[in-house]
Amino acid sequence: MGERLRLGPGSLVGGLALAALGMSVATLALRLPPALWIDALASPDPSDVRQMLVRYSFAPRLATSLLCGGALGLAGALMQIALRNPLASPTTLGVSAGANLALAMAMLWAPGLLAVGREWTAMAGGLVAALLVLGLSWRRRLSPLTVVLAGMVVSLYCGALAAMLALFNSHYLAGLFIWGGGSLSQQDWTIAQFLTPRLALALLAAALLVRPLTLLTLEDDQAKGLGLSVPLIRLATLVLAVALTGLVVGTVGVIGFIGLAAPALVTVAGARRVAARLLWSTLLGAVLLWLTDQSVLRLAGDFGEMLPTGAITALIGSPLLLWLIPRLRLTPQPPTGLGEAIRRPGRPLLVLTALALLLVALVWLSLAVGYGLEGWSISGDLVEWRWPRAFAALAAGILLACAGGTLQRMTGNPMASPEVLGVSAGAAFGLIIAMFALNEIGRTAQLGAATLGALLALLAMLALARGSAAAPERVLLVGIALGAMFDALVTALMAGGDPRALLLLNWMTGSTYGATATDAGVALVAAFASLAALPLLARWLDIVPLGGAISGALGLPPRRSNRVLLVVTAAMTAVATLVIGPLTFVGLMAPHLARFLGLQRALPQMVAAALIGGILMVAADWFGRTAAFPWQIPAGLTATFIGCPALMWLLARRQRA
Repeated sequence: MGERLRLGPGSLVGGLALAALGMSVATLALRLPPALWIDALASPDPSDVRQMLVRYSFAPRLATSLLCGGALGLAGALMQIALRNPLASPTTLGVSAGANLALAMAMLWAPGLLAVGREWTAMAGGLVAALLVLGLSWRRRLSPLTVVLAGMVVSLYCGALAAMLALFNSHYLAGLFIWGGGSLSQQDWTIAQFLTPRLALALLAAALLVRPLTLLTLEDDQAKGLGLSVPLIRLATLVLAVALTGLVVGTVGVIGFIGLAAPALVTVAGARRVAARLLWSTLLGAVLLWLTDQSVLRLAGDFGEMLPTGAITALIGSPLLLWLIPRLRLTPQPPTGLGEAIRRPGRPLLVLTALALLLVALVWLSLAVGYGLEGWSISGDLVEWRWPRAFAALAAGILLACAGGTLQRMTGNPMASPEVLGVSAGAAFGLIIAMFALNEIGRTAQLGAATLGALLALLAMLALARGSAAAPERVLLVGIALGAMFDALVTALMAGGDPRALLLLNWMTGSTYGATATDAGVALVAAFASLAALPLLARWLDIVPLGGAISGALGLPPRRSNRVLLVVTAAMTAVATLVIGPLTFVGLMAPHLARFLGLQRALPQMVAAALIGGILMVAADWFGRTAAFPWQIPAGLTATFIGCPALMWLLARRQRA
């Protein structure tokens, strides 16, 4: 970790606890005169609604926030110590997303499991997600970069599945989003009484693991030499962390960033020993969630009871994480080996021709072949209805692929893409602000707002990640923070009941339902303009990965080239995000698949990536339209289902020498 806070962990926890206490007192004073506080907590008057609300709503909510925050802080500390990874947490390892998906599936298809105990279902889902992440990154020795990327892939996949369940079960939509966003609203002491003994047992188990975890901070060979079974201790620690996460998700829903922020803050504040990190992480997690929840109640008024605290935690935790990023000292890691070429084709033109022919065939399939009331048919009668969405998906795939390839070459980061780095989330931020700030907004204003948001996200990412040997990890963290802020904002809007939030949800999933001929035309013009610009930018894209010094020596001004590439990438991302939403994986997958085909030079690789991006999105749109007729699966979700398994396969491949 980086610089220490002069306050120390004890002072940090104490200061935040005082702020939370002050906020609690102020909130309670608005609800009940101070003279009645003791009576309300000890023996409330049943005829006084205010006392009953304090006794059975306010007080248990406060206790639940302390317990859940402490559990998440402890879970994050256990994960970070076990994996020797300062980026590990229930959020970044996909545990929370897996637990939430398991609960949603059980709610719809096996409600009897919930009668046994929601925590068991949540634990099972979180454990499966964690094992999948560890399996994907095991061959790369659990390097922080690979673990976080695997966690991001698993989280996105689980989130896409949960979003699909919500779309196909709209009568559960509001409840799933409000509860899944981490609602701490309480009506009695049941949850607090349920969590207290279980958290006490978890603390006891963590205390028993202190000595083994201390040995685990050594190299594996040294720990084994001292008699420690490294795999067993690591597995036991992760199971305990997953159990804690499952308890929280099973009782109050997903609460993000506490498990990442609390251990990181106490380490930055000076806690170094394992016992100290576990203790202070637990206390700081409890205080952080307590302060956040009381701030929600105090500032949001009556609306605060319904507002998901988990969403607000992400809105607060994301800037905190952005502040932490420059202070994290991350060991440089070897490349992930994603998408390394299996061969060098002697004829790149042949590869490009094959991809182009496949794209043409898929476009014809999308326009002419469909499934209707009379089954499968080949007909040109519906082309005028199908072509806007097919060509909109095609253009979005090309734009995202070009943006992803440009970002990967600019940053030297194989994980770079508009979706991963938060550029799509930045475009979505700009669009949301414009939608809610203006009564009426046209497509030109939407495009301008999305472009500005994407450009600001890019600038923030590069500013926070510059000048570090561990830039890939920092860049990923910036993307995680921006993406979490966007998700939290949408969840908060959903909880507020604003009808525009439902439109946002449909757009977020990558739907092309509403694509018009104008939308498709504008997107195609932008896509063709991007393709036409590739030959002009090819030399830059070949030189930029070599670094600023070499680029300057070869006659390429680094600042000017970066500015041009930034603006071009932001514009491509903005157009694609407007058309298809921010949640596809095409911008990450397409450049890797092009490299996997053996294309290394910038121009053929970027053209191949654009063709692959178009193939993925056209196929996703057609499959989503026909697979569950008369229901339709949004193209963005379908692309995620196609892209995530492919990316998991690339992650699981053994790194080539």
